Amino acid sequence: MRILLVGSGGREHALAWAIAASPLCDRLFAAPGNPGIAELATCVPIGALDLDRLVAFAQAERIDFAVIGPEAPLVAGIVDRLEAAGVAAFGPSAAAAALEGSKGFTKDLCAKYRIPTAAYRRFNDATAAKEYARGRPPPIVVKADGLAAGKGVTIAATADEAFAAIDDAMLGGRFGTAGAEVVIEDFLRGEEASVFALVDGRHSLLLASAQDHKRVGDGDAGPNTGGMGAYSPAPCVTQEIEARIRREIIEPTVAAMARAGRPFKGVLYAGLMLTTEGPKLIEYNVRFGDPEAQVLIPRLKSDLLPALIAARDGVLDGFDLRWREEAALCVVLAARGYPEDPQRGTEIRGLDGAQSAAPEVIIFHAGTKRADGRLLADGGRVLNVVALGADLAEAQRRAYAAVDRIDWPEGFCRRDIGWRALKGV
Repeated sequence: MRILLVGSGGREHALAWAIAASPLCDRLFAAPGNPGIAELATCVPIGALDLDRLVAFAQAERIDFAVIGPEAPLVAGIVDRLEAAGVAAFGPSAAAAALEGSKGFTKDLCAKYRIPTAAYRRFNDATAAKEYARGRPPPIVVKADGLAAGKGVTIAATADEAFAAIDDAMLGGRFGTAGAEVVIEDFLRGEEASVFALVDGRHSLLLASAQDHKRVGDGDAGPNTGGMGAYSPAPCVTQEIEARIRREIIEPTVAAMARAGRPFKGVLYAGLMLTTEGPKLIEYNVRFGDPEAQVLIPRLKSDLLPALIAARDGVLDGFDLRWREEAALCVVLAARGYPEDPQRGTEIRGLDGAQSAAPEVIIFHAGTKRADGRLLADGGRVLNVVALGADLAEAQRRAYAAVDRIDWPEGFCRRDIGWRALKGV
């Protein structure tokens, strides 16, 4: 098969790593890809949101199957465009991608079908939003309704902080049109976890669990980021909890989307809070998580590509995947100044030595470029250092040993990835 992978981050490098290893893959293209992906695929300089050129390329290159990594092209309708052009594609339609493209849509769906989530209201008027926030007990969660690159959520400790977040989104234009409407919801307390499911429109197949670290600093301090690290499995997602997540959240959502005439196909990523009342949905994403994909995919013993094809073809029922017993842990190396103003263009050395430190270590590129034979930082989150281990503690030791072999003074990372799972060890 001739495969096209759309995207350029660490998630896409992990997907490329798995797809390129499949016996079904004869040729892999990536648009636009990155220097790490270029070792596995032919990279073409087409942006993930350049839908016209992506479709034209897929037709010209006789692509058999396209895998869409990031959320923005999914919400923009890339799958609809490819399918209409005769190219099979993995991912939801634009109508189904509303589960991530509109926080309000998802909250309304949860309310209608009694899917457990936090109490909420949605607003397109800043004055009304502030009046509602004034009457809620802090902390108060303010979310931009649309896509905001992972930066559209504010957990406000006071009403004044909530007012500022409302003003930034609705009046200040911080998130563009994505912030024209906001969702205000109650704060959920508990343990946060992520559960992923492949979905074929009617059936779902749960993948392994994971937990990530959103805050930029050790001990979960500082501003939220796209994710500073992750690990899998998540010990807090027991078999009992997993069964409840499937029964109370994933399956009702899949059925609700089908009833709404928006059948969901692709990856359904449930961000969850495990509360004293049971699991509750924080939000849905409609693609593999980043950096969660970087710990899920290395733990997968089965060939990923047939599962993606089965989800697209609507024949996932009865499909099964096998997982490694080992734990996986990912440390994100970010550029100084991230998330506000990351430094770009600084040179990174020592990757070969870090990669060869142990066979259980994999380095995925997330925001790099090559210039004059040098590897340079070209984003906020730049590298993902992943390690497998017999348990989480061993995976953590191996990952940080590899991190310490990388020569990049202008980069930084958290030194406590996995602490929540290891705190009782």
